[in-house]
Amino acid sequence: MTTPTRAPRGLAGRAIMTAFALAVILPFLGIALAALHPPGSIVDGLSWPDHPSLSSFARAWSDAGFGQLLRNSAVIVGGVVPLALVCASLAGYAFATMAFRGRTLLFGFLMLGLALPYEAAVVPLYYDLRALGLIDTPIALILALVGLFMPFGAFWMREQFLALPKEMVEAAAVDGAGSWTVLWRVLLPCSRPALTTLGLLYFVWAWNQFLLALILIQTPSERTAPAGLGFFVGAYTIDVPLLSAATLIVVAPVVAVYLFFQRHFIAGMLSGAVKG
Repeated sequence: MTTPTRAPRGLAGRAIMTAFALAVILPFLGIALAALHPPGSIVDGLSWPDHPSLSSFARAWSDAGFGQLLRNSAVIVGGVVPLALVCASLAGYAFATMAFRGRTLLFGFLMLGLALPYEAAVVPLYYDLRALGLIDTPIALILALVGLFMPFGAFWMREQFLALPKEMVEAAAVDGAGSWTVLWRVLLPCSRPALTTLGLLYFVWAWNQFLLALILIQTPSERTAPAGLGFFVGAYTIDVPLLSAATLIVVAPVVAVYLFFQRHFIAGMLSGAVKG
């Protein structure tokens, strides 16, 4: 008697998931098809070009200087991800396992960063970093992004550490392990899926950051790929194939990293729900 009821529910779920998949795939397909047209061509919807060509990619790469822009973004991501992961792990460990005065108040103050828009802090942040002589340097953007990501990272790692059995920490303490040993040898190895997921999120957020990169780094040769793409769009507003090719160049690293770590990302997202 339950089979007829479950079948429509299964079909409805598949239909919804298919609709969401098409909503994501079709725009990318349209951009990819447009990028295969020669520069300056008129693109009409999801049309296959008469003479597919990669000339739009070559011209976008050379005109925008994406080689240097992608290297700049790689430097930013390479600085932000490991530093933010270390800070998030230390903060999450402290809030999850240590009892100190004002812990709840301090954690609540940190969580305000999830509610307040970071755009409100851009102007004072710019003047503070300028006073330190860090404007137009990768360090300025790296420090700003690490601070921006800290509230979510601390919350994420705290919840992961709280989900682990307390007996693990107690057993390590009985064996004479200190706080550092408990963190690096016990908790972090058990939280590897969560760390991988958080690292992927940091990578995507740092790579796609536009506003802070635009304000803190103003020298054209030092800009990141998304910031360079913004100026490129302003210069070629009507050349759809060229803009599509430039967009795919900037998006390609994010898609490649996600596809490579897809299983780890999903495992990290589900680990907290399974343990809870």
